[in-house]
Amino acid sequence: MMDAFRQNLIKKLGETKLAKIEKAVIGIAGAGGLGSNCAACLVRVGFKHFTIADFDVVDATNLDRQFYFQDQVGMKKVEALQTNLQRINPHLELQMLPVRLDPANIPEIFCDCDVVVECLDRAEAKSMLVSGMLPTGKLIVSASGLGGFGSSDDLRIRKLRSNLILIGDLTSDIEKTPALSPRVSIAAAKQADVVLEFIAGK
Repeated sequence: MMDAFRQNLIKKLGETKLAKIEKAVIGIAGAGGLGSNCAACLVRVGFKHFTIADFDVVDATNLDRQFYFQDQVGMKKVEALQTNLQRINPHLELQMLPVRLDPANIPEIFCDCDVVVECLDRAEAKSMLVSGMLPTGKLIVSASGLGGFGSSDDLRIRKLRSNLILIGDLTSDIEKTPALSPRVSIAAAKQADVVLEFIAGK
């Protein structure tokens, strides 16, 4: 079955691009609405190597927008996400870390990654991740402004630095305007597409 999965990707991407995808290591900071959905998109296009960090557990209030299920409530997010991703592809190489990210551990945790996807909730946490990773030169794919519903074309991709891409509308605040599945999933898919373009196009 997995051979059919891979052969299908070869037909769509070509062997050369898929080889780059399968070799790449993707870091994901946060396994909530952005991180869990972005990871699922990346696994579905052939990425196999991930470092994913999140200290939180699955809550019933997460099920409206995150890639988790009712029977996983109470589990650590990284453990639940590992199960869900391996249901897509059981041959993944996953480093799932139930840790809280801070300025001291961010560079070490993502040191072996080719790309780091910022999927954190709070603005200060986002800034901390970006500040910690920018000097490394690794591509950072961040997101800001995903709240509410409608106007999904406002979720744009912006290149802010040579190694920093930002996705979002830059205005909506999820603390004031609730984050809902459609816009969160669109942003997560855009993050995954940026990663795919960067790796497959290298």
